[in-house]
Amino acid sequence: MPERAPTEQTREANRAVLMQLPFTDREDFEDARRGLIAPLSPTVVENTEGRVVWDADSYAFLEEECPETVNPSLWRQSQLSAIHGLFEVTPGIYQVRGADLSNMTLVEGDRGVLVIDPLISEETAAAALALYRAHRGERPVSGLIYTHSHVDHFGGALGVVSREEVARGEVPVLAPEGFLEHAVSENVYAGTAMARRALYQFGALLPRGPEGQVGCGLGMTVSTGSVGILPPTREITRTGQEEEIDGIKILFQLTPDTEAPAEMNFLFPARRALCIAENATHNLHNLLAPRGAPVRDARMWSRYLTEAIALFGAEVEVMFAGHQWPRWGRARILDFLVKQRDLYGYLHDQTLRLINKGFLAAEIAETLELPPALAREWHCRGYYGSVNFNVKAIYQRYLGWFDGNPAHLWPHPPEAAAERYVRAIGGPEAVLAEGRRAFAEGDYRWVAELLSHLVFAEPDNEEARELEARALEQLAWATENAPWRNFFLMGAHELREGVLHGGTTPSARLVGHLSNEQLFDAMAIRLDGPRAAEQRIRVNWVFTDQQQSYTLAISNGVLIHSPGEDPHADATLRIERSALNELLSGRTPMPELFQAGRMAVEGDGVKLGELLGLLEEPDPSFPIVTP
Repeated sequence: MPERAPTEQTREANRAVLMQLPFTDREDFEDARRGLIAPLSPTVVENTEGRVVWDADSYAFLEEECPETVNPSLWRQSQLSAIHGLFEVTPGIYQVRGADLSNMTLVEGDRGVLVIDPLISEETAAAALALYRAHRGERPVSGLIYTHSHVDHFGGALGVVSREEVARGEVPVLAPEGFLEHAVSENVYAGTAMARRALYQFGALLPRGPEGQVGCGLGMTVSTGSVGILPPTREITRTGQEEEIDGIKILFQLTPDTEAPAEMNFLFPARRALCIAENATHNLHNLLAPRGAPVRDARMWSRYLTEAIALFGAEVEVMFAGHQWPRWGRARILDFLVKQRDLYGYLHDQTLRLINKGFLAAEIAETLELPPALAREWHCRGYYGSVNFNVKAIYQRYLGWFDGNPAHLWPHPPEAAAERYVRAIGGPEAVLAEGRRAFAEGDYRWVAELLSHLVFAEPDNEEARELEARALEQLAWATENAPWRNFFLMGAHELREGVLHGGTTPSARLVGHLSNEQLFDAMAIRLDGPRAAEQRIRVNWVFTDQQQSYTLAISNGVLIHSPGEDPHADATLRIERSALNELLSGRTPMPELFQAGRMAVEGDGVKLGELLGLLEEPDPSFPIVTP
């Protein structure tokens, strides 16, 4: 069995990177440190129970020279992303960076401060606001803006603003049209699976260090505190819309279906400052998140950046985003935006060109390269997204998973296929022998693919698990892409130690913001169809605090909802909507709600129990690289 150390092939691959890229260029480091007022304090954030939800100190090792177990280009990106603290972007605009995966931006107004993107967790958001106030005074929060519908840009809202302040109209909350629907649905419908895979993408449970997690390309990792949401009180519905908050004038550009389904850029004309949201970052972004999400539209992404250049290019002097560091100077900003635009446009157009010549996703991904003018730009490198993965995403968007080859139309599932592959190759020992040979030659991709079959055919084969794990480690230690590194290392850990528990089901606070129809859709997803197939149950649901009623019926294993009450229903449930949220999230048991008078049942209550008993709990810790 090979030793757990970077092989000569891995070391050579990393040495080659040093010769390919301009490591003497230190402009990004100057930008990342520009305007520093104070480093994070505290650098470790805990929740009310004393559990650490953020630890910037855990990345102190990045101050050292790049080790042999990290791609030098990724090491450089992580060094930049780890620079933390309160920064002045331009007079009146400040950022707290390195306090979470994303940045919190603060814009000073006539009486208070406008907060843009309040991080993931309430705890980190509160700490970031406290750092700002320690150096800029106790200014009240006078407004809140979400740039888009991903949780790292809204989850910490309750750490900076209370529900009461918003309800009283003291703090307007602005977001792009469709924000709330996308923010909650993405975290509910497939939320458990996404959260599970996000653990692999961001590597939040991996040990920090040269052999482990060194960041995620877009930032360091995700905080693990309390996630909530404050619904918008004001929507941005069109490009060119102007708003004023606390004396601050803002000009908006809607950019739907780019990095998020609901997203927007905006300019502060008086300060010549452009917030580019997450549409142009210091890396190639994902067109399909490895954690899972709808495929993003590279064509529109490129076009909206063209529009941003036309709308704001003549005015802008500083540009900042929801991640990483700003950029100053009109010429430098326009050069950045042009190349980011061309980056997504090139990937889209050239992938489609090759699709229409008959090439498959894997073939295009293996051969398509960026033009030299883009490939040599640090901000176009694949630290978070990658050319290989994005090409496959574009293929999926247009043609789906099926490549047209009928041999691939009805393949065996993983375990059944694995047994057949192992048998065809000549049995477990033959597979191991081929795996050892390929490992010695440095063909780690083949080792991982081959040994994965043996692991799925013989889950208890420890030698197979270890050889695959070591191949994944070598792939991790050489890749420039941080999510790939984290996936490889998480896979190696699962093979050796079993499943790392830490996945979550959607936050009850997000479930509470689903519409009634969305909530019933979420319930339908949890219905055990085979067990429900022969059931015939009809229950009226009356939300007593909303004066709204629905009928839920099981039909052929499907949970159907329709407005209004059915006089022939088996039972009628009268319940507060907030009580239902608590019941479905597991926070409050049903007997307690009955005793409190927050729910009551008329008719055949057994039928209601049968219906609820057919709803399954999702598994937030399912295996990924093992059967």
